[in-house]
Amino acid sequence: MQVNLISDTVTQPSKGMLDAMFSASVGDDVFKEDPSVNALEEQVAHLFGKEAALFFPSGTMTNQTAIKLHTQPGDQLICDHYSHVYHYEGGGVSFNSGVSCRLLEGDRGRISADLIAEAINPPDFYHSPKTSLVSLENTTNKGGGAIYDFDEIIKIKTLCKKHQLALHLDGARLWNALEVTQEAPQDYGRIFDTISLCFSKGLGCPVGSVLVGSKNTIEKALKIRKVLGGGMRQAGYLAAAASYALENHRKDLNEDHKKARELAEALKSSNLVDRVSPVETNIVIFSLVPENDETEFIHKMKAKGIHFIGLGKGKLRMVTHRDYSNKQHEYVLTTLTKLN
Repeated sequence: MQVNLISDTVTQPSKGMLDAMFSASVGDDVFKEDPSVNALEEQVAHLFGKEAALFFPSGTMTNQTAIKLHTQPGDQLICDHYSHVYHYEGGGVSFNSGVSCRLLEGDRGRISADLIAEAINPPDFYHSPKTSLVSLENTTNKGGGAIYDFDEIIKIKTLCKKHQLALHLDGARLWNALEVTQEAPQDYGRIFDTISLCFSKGLGCPVGSVLVGSKNTIEKALKIRKVLGGGMRQAGYLAAAASYALENHRKDLNEDHKKARELAEALKSSNLVDRVSPVETNIVIFSLVPENDETEFIHKMKAKGIHFIGLGKGKLRMVTHRDYSNKQHEYVLTTLTKLN
């Protein structure tokens, strides 16, 4: 049996999603004439209580566009040292926007208002870069799917308003957080200036992310998307997949979370495993006891048909997803409990 727990991006479209894609009405989205894309953008903007939204090929591009929108070359953004915008977007912060990152060591990828307050550069101190943007990630990837406390987000927003800083959310896995907390998307729309939302992770779409913001912000984002090469033609086939996922796949995330918790318990029972990080959503991060080699362990499990990755510094990661079946799950649990 082969089991892929490398990422929640490995999923295939469901039959219902494929039906929606093949029956989509399409046009040329570069001319804003694709009805399915327009419908998705309106749907997501309304869901978050924002004025507008824009469909992109990837979450990296939505994040990079947001950073470009909120900064000028030479500025500085504040984020956690685990942030996707810093680690996994090819240095785009500096390449695309000429911006540096002030990295804070938060709690499993989550930074607090107090930490941010200490990192804001005085605007009249010309020796330091101008602090112009705070970027949060919810849930956190390298932090093991950790969820922000919304009260802390409100404190961060208050701080940003006081210092006239923009606030962006990398919400690649925000759908996972919302299923756990049952918070309203509109609450996030009220707090953040821009939000990046991914459809190709937990919701199982083949491609696509959406950036939401004010009408003026999204009009500017359209120009930046063009510069970055993100304009697509008959993108409605992809947008239809996202619309279908919004209506049919969100509740399924709870099953992914349940399986992740069960994987964590199985790992804790193994004498090869030293530590398992708290599991809140669909990401399980764990470490082996010091005398075990992580690369050797990955190859050993791969030989048993179970695939996952290392994050470096002794951390290993498994990610549950909608194509991880109950049968596969039982096989992995059985295999893990027999490890010694």
